[in-house]
Amino acid sequence: MSVDLTGTYLTLDDGRPAVRFSRTYDQLLDRVWQFVTDPDELAQWFPSRAEFDLRPGGTVTFSGDPNMPESTGRVLAVEAPRNLSFEWGGDELHFDLEEVEEKRTRFTLTNVLSAANTASRNGAGWEVCLTALDAKAHGARVEGPHAGAGASWKAFYDGYLAAGIPSGAPVPRLG
Repeated sequence: MSVDLTGTYLTLDDGRPAVRFSRTYDQLLDRVWQFVTDPDELAQWFPSRAEFDLRPGGTVTFSGDPNMPESTGRVLAVEAPRNLSFEWGGDELHFDLEEVEEKRTRFTLTNVLSAANTASRNGAGWEVCLTALDAKAHGARVEGPHAGAGASWKAFYDGYLAAGIPSGAPVPRLG
């Protein structure tokens, strides 16, 4: 099964590896901000439920991810409703929102990786999650990022491997 990869592997100016995804939604900036920061909205597409203390240095509590134990992270930066950055599982996540036209918002997710060899695995995971967010943004009912995501994740992972994106990190349930 061939898939369209939407993530880009890059090296940031400080030398850290990252994968980046961008979408444009026919939604107001404040609505897309809710998708990113409201725990009930986020749980419909993000791998974990996340509860935020939305201030720099605030705690983020993660739960409900079948591939990770409950954990906490730290808010690195927040500028509502445009930017949110936080630590998650050893990585950093940066959400940048930009109003591009009236009632249209560009959503950019940058996953700054703790190790380059996680790029294919994480890229595939974000493809599945963002497919759920795309459906949500278009008004479709979403059962969450883990609902039936297994088969499509593997196709995305194989696509990233074929594209030569760094790999080799352990993959839950793939042995």
